[in-house]
Amino acid sequence: VTPFLFSLTLSYDPLIAPSISIYPLRGSAIDIHPNGRWQQNGFTVAGGTGRGNEINQLSYPKGLYADDDQTIYVADTDNHRIMEWKVGTTSDQVVTGGNGQGSGNGSGNRLDQLNRPTYVFVDRDQSVYVSDSWNHCVMKWMEGATQGVVVAGDQGEGNGLTQLSFHQGVVVHQLGTAYVTDYWNHRITRWPKEATQGSVIVGGNDDGEQSNQLYYLYGLSFDRHGNLCVVDYGNHRV
Repeated sequence: VTPFLFSLTLSYDPLIAPSISIYPLRGSAIDIHPNGRWQQNGFTVAGGTGRGNEINQLSYPKGLYADDDQTIYVADTDNHRIMEWKVGTTSDQVVTGGNGQGSGNGSGNRLDQLNRPTYVFVDRDQSVYVSDSWNHCVMKWMEGATQGVVVAGDQGEGNGLTQLSFHQGVVVHQLGTAYVTDYWNHRITRWPKEATQGSVIVGGNDDGEQSNQLYYLYGLSFDRHGNLCVVDYGNHRV
């Protein structure tokens, strides 16, 4: 598994516009000193004009992803859309959703809508994967597509292997396998490409604090060795 982790380098001078550089952390390309320090004054790269649904506004955003092209994707949760911000531009653009609060699955519902997306992941082909949390499914939007396709879930809220329950984080392997933090089911499920159901790889033993249990979980990440790290929210641990 190749992780997608990023370093953000901020530069600031009061006499010139701030700049941002984003470097993918793969192999030994970037060496961050264990005692490295960052500038303490940051700057806004998306939103920052108050809560709202205009193109330059966000409303309770949650997930964030930065790709190799120094493009930042934001899960604009309460606006039910994914926003894209490119380095050197002054405004965002909607890349998925943004068509009102709607369902991405089920009979009669539109695939160009999202309902409270929480996390976003972008693969090497520029396909955008979205944790469509309140629709209990993961959606994939190929580059240039006007609607998404379901890659996980799509069977309503529940604890079956074909279901998710207010899931949060999503990471996609280069072969198309999706890994999902299934929040209310206290588990992480794996969904191979074109699978109709997932399999439990971690948790799924009810909520609890034992080493084989999780208690509400948010983000997840793989390191370069394939080890899995999970934000075990309810247990206040990783």
